[in-house]
Amino acid sequence: MILITGASSGLGAALAKCYHNDNQQVIISGRNTTRLDAIRQGLGANICAITADLTSAASVSALFDQVELVQQTQQAQLRLHTVIHCAGSGYFGAIETQRPEAISELLQNNIMSAILLVRETVKRYKDQAVNVVVVMSTAALSAKAGESTYCAAKWAVRGFIESVRLELKGSPMKIIAVYPGGMDTGFWPTSGKALDTSSFMEADEAANMLKQALVSSQHGYIADITINRG
Repeated sequence: MILITGASSGLGAALAKCYHNDNQQVIISGRNTTRLDAIRQGLGANICAITADLTSAASVSALFDQVELVQQTQQAQLRLHTVIHCAGSGYFGAIETQRPEAISELLQNNIMSAILLVRETVKRYKDQAVNVVVVMSTAALSAKAGESTYCAAKWAVRGFIESVRLELKGSPMKIIAVYPGGMDTGFWPTSGKALDTSSFMEADEAANMLKQALVSSQHGYIADITINRG
């Protein structure tokens, strides 16, 4: 069983489609119930949709309660083996033009959501072979003018998961960091940054590449994945 957050659009929705086509049991999560249900109905069987606000600890806990309920009602051998965290938002512009309330929302949507989701996953599954895949951005790898607070948020998440990796040393749980480049999704129109995204990756392309990279062997796995656009 795979849990995908931020699955009501973009890369999260594309990953849900990829794994559904592979006959995997998929649970998708997002804040927008209407959009989430549209994704679920479009995919059909083996898809469960759970609305959750990942900036709320209570909502994250309730999400995993429902995930465990799904496991109990499915086949006995079904277990959660992968959590893919795609939720987040963008906000761009010269620093002097950025609004404090929008910066606060950006930090909540990117940093707090990742911290609370990983915290709850570790709390429940630390001693199990669960892969926790945290999707960030190439903005977590290099500074970009006009993206100062967005880079700050992604760098913070990167530091957080690197630290959690050290805490999980010797545990069967693995943290996998993903750094995708620009994708042609609904992310940009809501970010406030006008771009020609016609040369960017399609979400389906990035999802297929990521799915292939996440295939592990008995004694190894790919810990850090950068998906650059051509």
